Amino acid sequence: MFTIIGFMLTGITLGYLFRNIAWLQKTEKSISLTIILLLFLLGTSVGSNQLIVNNLATFGGQAAILALSATCGSILASWMVLRFFFGKGGEQ
Repeated sequence: MFTIIGFMLTGITLGYLFRNIAWLQKTEKSISLTIILLLFLLGTSVGSNQLIVNNLATFGGQAAILALSATCGSILASWMVLRFFFGKGGEQ
Protein backbone atom coordinates (compact mmCIF):
# COMPACT_ATOMS: atom_id res chain seq x y z
CA MET A 1 0.00 0.00 0.00
CA PHE A 2 2.78 2.42 0.90
CA THR A 3 4.54 1.52 -2.35
CA ILE A 4 1.49 2.54 -4.37
CA ILE A 5 1.09 5.80 -2.44
CA GLY A 6 4.82 6.46 -2.86
CA PHE A 7 4.64 5.97 -6.63
CA MET A 8 1.61 8.25 -6.80
CA LEU A 9 3.27 11.00 -4.76
CA THR A 10 6.44 10.69 -6.85
CA GLY A 11 4.36 11.04 -10.03
CA ILE A 12 2.56 14.08 -8.66
CA THR A 13 5.85 15.69 -7.68
CA LEU A 14 7.47 15.02 -11.07
CA GLY A 15 4.35 16.17 -12.88
CA TYR A 16 4.37 19.41 -10.93
CA LEU A 17 8.08 20.02 -11.51
CA PHE A 18 7.92 19.27 -15.24
CA ARG A 19 4.44 20.67 -15.96
CA ASN A 20 5.67 22.98 -18.72
CA ILE A 21 7.05 20.17 -20.91
CA ALA A 22 4.84 19.80 -23.98
CA TRP A 23 4.78 15.97 -24.26
CA LEU A 24 3.59 15.62 -20.64
CA GLN A 25 0.51 17.66 -21.46
CA LYS A 26 -0.49 15.09 -24.11
CA THR A 27 -0.68 12.11 -21.73
CA GLU A 28 -4.44 12.29 -21.08
CA LYS A 29 -5.32 10.10 -24.07
CA SER A 30 -2.76 7.44 -23.15
CA ILE A 31 -3.98 7.44 -19.55
CA SER A 32 -7.56 6.86 -20.71
CA LEU A 33 -6.47 4.02 -22.98
CA THR A 34 -4.44 2.47 -20.15
CA ILE A 35 -7.43 2.58 -17.80
CA ILE A 36 -9.65 0.98 -20.45
CA LEU A 37 -7.05 -1.77 -20.97
CA LEU A 38 -6.82 -2.39 -17.22
CA LEU A 39 -10.61 -2.64 -16.94
CA PHE A 40 -10.66 -5.10 -19.84
CA LEU A 41 -7.98 -7.23 -18.18
CA LEU A 42 -9.89 -7.10 -14.88
CA GLY A 43 -13.00 -8.29 -16.72
CA THR A 44 -11.16 -11.19 -18.32
CA SER A 45 -9.71 -12.13 -14.95
CA VAL A 46 -13.15 -12.12 -13.32
CA GLY A 47 -14.69 -13.97 -16.26
CA SER A 48 -12.10 -16.71 -16.12
CA ASN A 49 -12.59 -17.30 -12.39
CA GLN A 50 -15.20 -20.08 -12.08
CA LEU A 51 -15.87 -19.31 -8.41
CA ILE A 52 -16.88 -15.74 -9.18
CA VAL A 53 -18.91 -16.66 -12.27
CA ASN A 54 -20.81 -19.42 -10.42
CA ASN A 55 -21.64 -17.07 -7.52
CA LEU A 56 -22.30 -13.95 -9.58
CA ALA A 57 -25.91 -13.64 -8.37
CA THR A 58 -24.79 -13.77 -4.74
CA PHE A 59 -21.99 -11.26 -5.27
CA GLY A 60 -24.30 -9.02 -7.28
CA GLY A 61 -26.90 -9.08 -4.54
CA GLN A 62 -24.32 -8.20 -1.93
CA ALA A 63 -23.01 -5.39 -4.13
CA ALA A 64 -26.54 -4.03 -4.58
CA ILE A 65 -27.14 -4.08 -0.82
CA LEU A 66 -23.83 -2.30 -0.19
CA ALA A 67 -24.59 0.34 -2.83
CA LEU A 68 -28.11 0.93 -1.48
CA SER A 69 -26.83 1.15 2.09
CA ALA A 70 -24.09 3.61 1.12
CA THR A 71 -26.58 5.77 -0.78
CA CYS A 72 -29.07 5.79 2.10
CA GLY A 73 -26.29 6.59 4.57
CA SER A 74 -25.09 9.49 2.43
CA ILE A 75 -28.60 10.88 2.13
CA LEU A 76 -29.13 10.58 5.90
CA ALA A 77 -25.79 12.25 6.67
CA SER A 78 -26.56 15.07 4.20
CA TRP A 79 -29.96 15.60 5.76
CA MET A 80 -28.43 15.73 9.26
CA VAL A 81 -25.81 18.27 8.18
CA LEU A 82 -28.50 20.39 6.52
CA ARG A 83 -30.74 20.15 9.59
CA PHE A 84 -28.15 20.78 12.29
CA PHE A 85 -25.80 23.23 10.58
CA PHE A 86 -28.14 25.11 8.26
CA GLY A 87 -31.36 25.30 10.31
CA LYS A 88 -34.62 26.65 8.95
CA GLY A 89 -35.37 30.37 9.10
CA GLY A 90 -31.98 31.42 10.43
CA GLU A 91 -32.11 29.02 13.40
CA GLN A 92 -28.82 27.49 14.40
